[in-house]
Amino acid sequence: MSKPAAVDPAELSFEQARDELTAVVDRLQRGTESLQESLDLWERGEQLAKRCEDFLAAARERIESVVAASSPDAESPTRRG
Repeated sequence: MSKPAAVDPAELSFEQARDELTAVVDRLQRGTESLQESLDLWERGEQLAKRCEDFLAAARERIESVVAASSPDAESPTRRG
């Protein structure tokens, strides 16, 4: 019996990727998988971690942009010469 194909991490929300990554880590920590299954899980975990990192980087940029725009030093259209 073959395993169902895993969903492309690019299609997962942050929460979905985080939850699946947690499940992958749990399985790897148990140490009950074969070497091949462990390698497959590790690769999947790397993909999921990258997806989460991408979401967090985008969130960080968004926050920095909002903070910069609301800073008293930010140039507003009415302050321009």
